Order: sequence, then structure tokens, then C-alpha cells
Amino acid sequence: MKLVVAGGTGVIGRVVVERARRRGHDVTVLSRGSGHDLRRSRAGLDDALAGAHAVVDLTNGVTLSARAAVRFTTTVTRRLLTAGARAGVGHHVALSVVGIDDIDAGYYAGKLAQERMVATGPVPWTIQRATQVHELAEQALGFASVGSVSLVPRILARPVAADTVAERLVDLVEAGPQGRVPDLVGPRDEVVADLARQWLAATGRRGRVVQVSLPGAYGTGIASGALRGRPGATGEGPEFREWLARR
Repeated sequence: MKLVVAGGTGVIGRVVVERARRRGHDVTVLSRGSGHDLRRSRAGLDDALAGAHAVVDLTNGVTLSARAAVRFTTTVTRRLLTAGARAGVGHHVALSVVGIDDIDAGYYAGKLAQERMVATGPVPWTIQRATQVHELAEQALGFASVGSVSLVPRILARPVAADTVAERLVDLVEAGPQGRVPDLVGPRDEVVADLARQWLAATGRRGRVVQVSLPGAYGTGIASGALRGRPGATGEGPEFREWLARR
């Protein structure tokens, strides 16, 4: 089938594209690099979606501002859904985040707005919520720094491998619209600052990690453990240490 991946050059998007092509699908990537900046314009979108059977939305507007996050996701999602309906796309797959119902702040406010638009939109849909991916350990090191000290927000997570998320998304594309599907979580509860320290040690990088608590509803939410999902959830994929050793 013809599959369009919006955000197909990101951490998860690259793997979705590779796995989908390996399974024989015809994949078109939408990204700023391909000339599709969905935040600013819908230029070229109708042509890209012509004949598409499914769209996977992996676009990300990571920000601590709820207003900016909602503006990004509603703009991009509206353009994808509207163009998808015009093109006769039969399935819109969106990736969201586990445990955000009570964290209507920052980046997660945008994801909640995206979910509402997809669920009420004109294209048959599937929403997959997943926990943070293992790559968050490296990304967290770039949050803020003072000299050789990296300030990492206190985040209680249950990270999952990007490969595991990508495989699930391609499975969902092939299965057809299902609405909200069961959450996808990793195999082990972790603290992101600890993961960042393991990343530094494994890669031989010098520096020190200091965990900091962020203020407000967003900071409280990410430190609450809500992002780990419900107790008793069955985790999938390798643990962080196993994944890191493979890399």
C-alpha cells in the first residue's frame, strides 16, 4: 500500500519508513527536508497524499509552552486530516504519549489537542499512545547545561525502544482503523537522569548530570510517574541497558 509518513526523518519516523519499506510498502516521507513544512503551509500536500492508503503522523512540536504546542499540533493535524479527506485516505495513524490525561500542559497539551482532532476528524483513525523512547536519555542531556554539567528534568518514565514503537505502528497501518488502541510501554520503570548518566558512561563522554525539578503543572506531571502508564501494564521490547549495550 502507499503510506505517507509525516515526520518521517525523526527518531521513530526513520525506523517506521525503513520497516514499512522492508514489508513492501510504497512510502512517501513528509518533512521540512522534503519541502513540506506543515507548520507554515500546506503546499505540496495534496500531491504527496494522492493515492495514499494511510498516513502516519509522527510530527513533533516539542516545547514547554502549552499555547505553542497546541498551535503546532492543531495546525499540522488539521492540514493532514483535511488533505487526507480530499485524497480519500482511508486511515490516519497518530502517535501520542502514555499517561498525559492529567498533564494538560506544555508539550502534552498539544498531544491531547491532536488526539481530539483525530478522533473527531473526517478520516478513519487509530491512536497509539506510547511511553518515551530510549533515545530520550541522550536528548535530555541537551535540555540545559552549565559548563560540563547537564541539567536534566526529573522524569519518571518507562521507556521503550523506538524499534518496538515503529514495528507496532506498521502493524497498525496494515490492520486498518481501530480507534484508540492499548498503550505501548517499556519493560522497566526508570528515572531519566539515571539513563542520561548511563548514556554518558557508555559513550565515553565526560560530564556530570544533575537532576532538576521543573515548576508548574508540566514539571509536576512528568515527575509524578504518570508517564509510566498504569500499574501492571505489560512492557515490550528490550530494557534500556540491553538496548544501550547493543548500540
